[in-house]
Amino acid sequence: MSTTSTTDTVDSLRERLDPAQRSLFGRLGAASLHAQGKTNTAPARAALQAKFLREVDPDEVLPEAERQRRATHARKAYYTRLAMKSAQARRAKKQRT
Repeated sequence: MSTTSTTDTVDSLRERLDPAQRSLFGRLGAASLHAQGKTNTAPARAALQAKFLREVDPDEVLPEAERQRRATHARKAYYTRLAMKSAQARRAKKQRT
């Protein structure tokens, strides 16, 4: 019987890999996980969609199709703002170095 745990094996492998190899190893793990359907992001996505629906129609007076259309645009605007902030932060970091 071996006294080496899986964690020890993974840690020793991780130490032998360079950053690019570790990145590929991580991408492989993520792809395998998603391929097996072992991720459950549906509740989070549903909660975020509900948040956008509340933002665009808090009193729920619009027809459902219009609420969904507006929520889709609100979501796109939200992620576009995030992308802009991210780009600004990267530019600022690049200028500091």
